[in-house]
Amino acid sequence: MARTIAIGEQDFGKIIEKDYFYIDKTSFIKEWWENGDTVTLITRPRRFGKTLTLKMVEQFFSVRYAGRSDLFEGLSVWEEETYRKLQGTYPVIFLSFANVKADSYEKAREGMVQEIVDVYDQNAFLLDHEKLTSHEKEAFYKVNESMSDMTAARSLLRLSSLLYKYFGKRVILLLDEYDTPMQEAYVNGYWEELIGFVRGLYHAAFKTNPYLERGMMTGITRVSKESIFSDLNNLAAATLTSRKYETAFGFTEGEVLKALEEFQLLDQAEEARQWYDGFRVGECGSIYNPWSITQFLDNRELKPYWANTSSNRLVTKLIRKSDVSTKLMMEKLLQGNTFSTVMDEEIIYADLDTKKSAMWSLLLAGGYLKALRTVKNRRGKTEYELSLTNREAFSVFDDMVTGWFSNNRISYSDFSDALLAGDIKLMNEYLNDIALETFSYFDTGSQPENFYHGFVLGMIADLRGIYKVLSNRESGDGRYDVLLEPLEPETDDGIILEFKVFHPKKDSRLEDTVRTAIQQIIDKRYAAALAGKCCLERIRIYGFAFRGKEVLIDGGYLSEFEDSGTAGN
Repeated sequence: MARTIAIGEQDFGKIIEKDYFYIDKTSFIKEWWENGDTVTLITRPRRFGKTLTLKMVEQFFSVRYAGRSDLFEGLSVWEEETYRKLQGTYPVIFLSFANVKADSYEKAREGMVQEIVDVYDQNAFLLDHEKLTSHEKEAFYKVNESMSDMTAARSLLRLSSLLYKYFGKRVILLLDEYDTPMQEAYVNGYWEELIGFVRGLYHAAFKTNPYLERGMMTGITRVSKESIFSDLNNLAAATLTSRKYETAFGFTEGEVLKALEEFQLLDQAEEARQWYDGFRVGECGSIYNPWSITQFLDNRELKPYWANTSSNRLVTKLIRKSDVSTKLMMEKLLQGNTFSTVMDEEIIYADLDTKKSAMWSLLLAGGYLKALRTVKNRRGKTEYELSLTNREAFSVFDDMVTGWFSNNRISYSDFSDALLAGDIKLMNEYLNDIALETFSYFDTGSQPENFYHGFVLGMIADLRGIYKVLSNRESGDGRYDVLLEPLEPETDDGIILEFKVFHPKKDSRLEDTVRTAIQQIIDKRYAAALAGKCCLERIRIYGFAFRGKEVLIDGGYLSEFEDSGTAGN
């Protein structure tokens, strides 16, 4: 009989006690301990079991769980006597910043402080220790909701010293979701205020703490040392491209197959692989999303579950600010292509507004993209070949790209509907309304034609279920701007779009610019790309002319223009 799946349960002890569905990951304890790193940073996407793993580590080492061998008997870590003797022998400090999601510095600081105060409350038994001096007791009471920045910065260090004094052993310090407050700070505009507070706290707890036996932090991103760990040289980072702990987070293919067999879903193994496999960690190229697999086992329905686990606000903000070349690269990813780029897995928040590579780093860390391979180029920089992770990631990414130019007051699907219907009047009305409403928020830069190109691509993104959307590819005697190849050519038209920016030295009216765009489609034989893929009598062509916020669109069936001999008639 299949075990019960407790969706969202992150308490390791409760899962074991109630015999809920669990895949044994306790070998991570042995691997981590034997690596001997003083401080370990592990970055993985959301819902990849980071919190559950930290709770497992806490309950294995913590003196609070001394004598709880029942939690680990029968699991891999219990096979060696050395580790059976380690269980329940260390003081452990565990705290999480997962819920510190605030729209202001004051609220973020309050949330972090409250987490620290809660940890102190859990260790209030220290006040009864006869060796505790009056000064130490006074310092203990100073850790409260109104404490100063200096007291907060030293709070975890001071608690470590008191635990060491009480138990005679150095502490294990576990911090879950260490980067959540920083992501929120960047999105909400208080990064500079928060970073000083965070730097002081982390430095004292993990760098200058003589009472620290081991430390572990988990998060999504690897924040640069320059930001918060300027001199933390004892930090070992395990990112998605690191070989450390390759299979400790997420499910391997073997683990998934056993789970599918337990729940009598083995006949859907291939579909589950397409949806939820594809994460690469180190050299392991087949890691499944654990959240989605457990949801699938429970609901028995293949669909995107991971999509609703976070707001993706940081990535969404960067997408909206990215240039056209980045947006065109996203289109290529959605078409199943890969691309290579130089980037750094360390996130420097101060560079997010200026470095194109920052967004790709975040998409990789977040699990939307996977690194098929990494190589050192001739300049010694690390180059990543990236692709979308799997079908579920495609769905999430598709929604994000579709929302590039989202506007609550205008429905962009109306433009797509008008394009499908060939209603030029409505196409002009909708696009001019959108241009007037939206273009003021964007800088067309030095290449306005590329800007408009990317803008229209974002507006027709919802047509991918009907068309294969192709952009800037060779056909005939040139490179078309956008070509819509119908997935069902028996019923749908092929469509070619060409964009032109009005130049007063070349054209006297916007209508002249439109005619030039249409004539280019004909003269360069762009329709050659659709030959054999749809009926030539069902190919429509459109010229788009742009002048600031003003847009003019004209066109129709290619055969009509060819019969007339010119785009001007």
